[in-house]
Amino acid sequence: MSTHPATTPSGRPGASGATRGRGALAPGLLFLGGAALLALAVRPDVVNPPFQGLDERWLRWMGGPHEGPYAAVAAALNWFGGPPGAVVPLGLLLLLLVRRRWVSAGFFLGTYLGANTLVVQGLKHLVDRPRPANPMVRVDHGSFPSGHAASAALLVVLVGVLLVPAARRRGWWVAGAVFTLAMMWSRTWLHAHWLSDTVAGAAAGAGAGLLAWWLCGPALHRERVRVHDRRGAAVGTPEPAPQH
Repeated sequence: MSTHPATTPSGRPGASGATRGRGALAPGLLFLGGAALLALAVRPDVVNPPFQGLDERWLRWMGGPHEGPYAAVAAALNWFGGPPGAVVPLGLLLLLLVRRRWVSAGFFLGTYLGANTLVVQGLKHLVDRPRPANPMVRVDHGSFPSGHAASAALLVVLVGVLLVPAARRRGWWVAGAVFTLAMMWSRTWLHAHWLSDTVAGAAAGAGAGLLAWWLCGPALHRERVRVHDRRGAAVGTPEPAPQH
């Protein structure tokens, strides 16, 4: 995905911004396909899938003592991905509404709800994998995929698309990948998920966000142009002279 700003010499978003989401199609399908393949591998034998040995070795590495700064980080990430953490996406939605970015707000809400209800919960009910024994936090049914990892990866994509300037997205993707990996670690460290659950969750969340970006890229671009023109009119910026 390009990281260069799609603007004309006058600073107005250029037409190339309308196609910026096209680069998201291939990785989006790749991530979603990877999550689906993992689900198909787990579903025939949810107790002993082909990679259960790796999952169990990783879980042993995530043994105690569960205290100190690691526990604080894991608790914070558990809060972020749980029901109390809903204040984060709600705050982002409110920010878009305050800025009168109606298309972006609809894109954010629809993608966030759709990915979590249709993709993540759909896979949970399809696979219904048992969780590791003795999780350290309250959990619901279905270990596969990790909803926390999916939400983390999805929010990284949505914030990057809607709020991070194109020229700064490369750094954002790197920081977002580190955050998502930290979330994946925390879910296994808390014995709430198997490692493969978190891999599938992160892939499902990122894939859903990227695919939605590809689908809605032109509409988001048109809104960016309108917002840019509205702000220019508000500060009295003259329209660029027509070129002959």
